[in-house]
Amino acid sequence: MSFQKFYKSSFATLFFSLFVLISSGFAQRPTPTPTVLINRDNRAMPVVRGNNLYCAGFIQTAPVDTSYEIVGAQNEKDRYIFAQGENIYINAGSNRNVQVGDTFAVIRPRGQVSSRLTKKRNIGFYVQEVGSVEVVKVKAEVSVVRVKMSCDNFLLGDLLQPVPQRTSPLFVERPALDLFGEPSGKASGRIVLARDGQELLGREQIVYIDLGAEDNVQVGDYLTIYRPLGDGNLSTKVPKESLSARSEDFGSDRYRGGEFSIQSSRKSGGTAEGRAVTSKEAKSRRPNNLREVVGEMVILNVKEKTATAVITRTATEIHTGDSVEVQ
Repeated sequence: MSFQKFYKSSFATLFFSLFVLISSGFAQRPTPTPTVLINRDNRAMPVVRGNNLYCAGFIQTAPVDTSYEIVGAQNEKDRYIFAQGENIYINAGSNRNVQVGDTFAVIRPRGQVSSRLTKKRNIGFYVQEVGSVEVVKVKAEVSVVRVKMSCDNFLLGDLLQPVPQRTSPLFVERPALDLFGEPSGKASGRIVLARDGQELLGREQIVYIDLGAEDNVQVGDYLTIYRPLGDGNLSTKVPKESLSARSEDFGSDRYRGGEFSIQSSRKSGGTAEGRAVTSKEAKSRRPNNLREVVGEMVILNVKEKTATAVITRTATEIHTGDSVEVQ
């Protein structure tokens, strides 16, 4: 056998052996099992946290305790607003058993809520939640507190209250938003106010509704947001329908809207011998309870006549004044 033939034969044998070895290795290699990083079935994610949980604000009728307030600040000579990390004074010290490490919520009552958007009388006064503070130094009649969390500027005169114990509702699998769903027949009310006075609202924004403990609503209740079919927002009016001048001609800019224009209304009567039918007349021949579903919300905090909620889903823009209904 020549060297060339021997070389080719040896190379072929070696190549075949490697092929068999690699093939057997792949055949014996187990299929890798994917690692689950997040178990979507066991997640416990809150709907809101931080600012939207502890600074959402509320409307209540019960009076607040005004005995604890902010009376000074370390840098008050230079400015009158204070924020996170700064030191301020409160009018309570060892004389009121205040201790280092105590925490307080800071609130700012803003005034009585009087709205044409609700049928309830005296729904209460709006309370803005500003943040929280922690006591770092106690004196005889005052204490120094450090701003622990600020959702807005702190002002002298803001009140201190015990930190509320709140738990956010958890995310749950929700059915698709039914834009044509029927009324549930449960408690219904309206959005009477939104945080920061906003009127055009979207997802994750805080609102206040005129349903409260007296209506048996609870934290975690989901509500449908809707408005009567055909209603626009609160800042605009649907223009009244007007008929165009009658004309036998059609298809021109000059006589647009004439008798045979695509913009003209239908004529009444089975043979179109009557007057034009208006939109108002057509609407009068439908049920009165048709509505447009515009979103969904969940309740975060319940007071006597009102509740604080967060918008979780939207189908279109939402406005103060829109109606809500417990699902």
